[in-house]
Amino acid sequence: MIVDIAVQLNVWRMITSSGKRAGVLANAAIPFSGHVIAVLVIIGGLAFNIGNIAGGGLGLNALLGIDAKIGGLITGALAIIVFLIKKAGRVMDIVLIVLGVGMIVMTVVVAIIAQPPIGDALRQTIVPDELNFATITTIIGGTVGGYITYSGAHRYLDSGLTGPEHAGPVMRAATNGVLITGVMRYVLFLAILGVVASGVVLDTTSATANPAAQAFGAVLGGTGLRVFGAILWAAALSSVIGAAYTSATFLSTFTKKIARGWALQLAVIAFIVVSLIVYLLIGTAPAAILVFVGGFNGLILPVGLTVFMYIGWFRRDLLGSRKYPTWLLVAGTLVTLLTWYMGIVSVGPIFAFLGVGA
Repeated sequence: MIVDIAVQLNVWRMITSSGKRAGVLANAAIPFSGHVIAVLVIIGGLAFNIGNIAGGGLGLNALLGIDAKIGGLITGALAIIVFLIKKAGRVMDIVLIVLGVGMIVMTVVVAIIAQPPIGDALRQTIVPDELNFATITTIIGGTVGGYITYSGAHRYLDSGLTGPEHAGPVMRAATNGVLITGVMRYVLFLAILGVVASGVVLDTTSATANPAAQAFGAVLGGTGLRVFGAILWAAALSSVIGAAYTSATFLSTFTKKIARGWALQLAVIAFIVVSLIVYLLIGTAPAAILVFVGGFNGLILPVGLTVFMYIGWFRRDLLGSRKYPTWLLVAGTLVTLLTWYMGIVSVGPIFAFLGVGA
């Protein structure tokens, strides 16, 4: 969470203060660096979207009992329809809010019923017996890696709240987003920990593995399993659209023709279709895909961070003001060095989820 906050505060503040999208801002500081970031975000976004479709497949598997591949196909097709129909998108937003509240409530209930070893969990959180950098990289990548942190900053740009004078609200929003996500993630961890600590063995390796759904089913029965499936599927459907849209907007770094209108819509649809095809062809279990895409985006995260740290230290003229918090740059630089180190030592274990590497 500390790493996530340092990343998001710097990226959001620099993008919104400059009033420029990430690729444009990077190119203004270091020629063609924006193109490099765009390529990495697009590749990472594609990986994320494959994972999102896999999550949709797992959700429908838990909800309806259908094969995860078929569930992924349905998710991808519906994502295109929802994207093209604006009213459907607004309805989807309302549904997600309701389901999000339901997910929080259900996760807390499972965590209470499962009675996890909280004392040991807290001790291991602060003073762990073992540091697994591949796991940390995966979690960070799934939170602020790839397109995710740029997406939030770009949405702020679209709202018109740009310039250094809006730095305060931007930083509060960036921090709150990470904190809320982090707390929810920790409660989910405690819920799953309680289930496995009670002796339940979750399937995490087979082609049909759906460990999170199994955990909820073990505590709440068939109803809990299906409700969890519905929530996971709706969230995945929304994420498919969001990932495709944000990743496609980075194509405007190469040509402004894709910045808006029908060209952008076609790019988003093509992105979803390609993601769906790859998901259907790949033989890796959906659960393993979800883990891998977080790790992969954690690996490419330090590249963009390095460019932004350069901007903060040496090109403050691009940020609308020469004033930029030194403490924030120091924190961002330390995190950049840490993510480079973790990425280097985690490449093998992360690619091993796809059966590549050791």
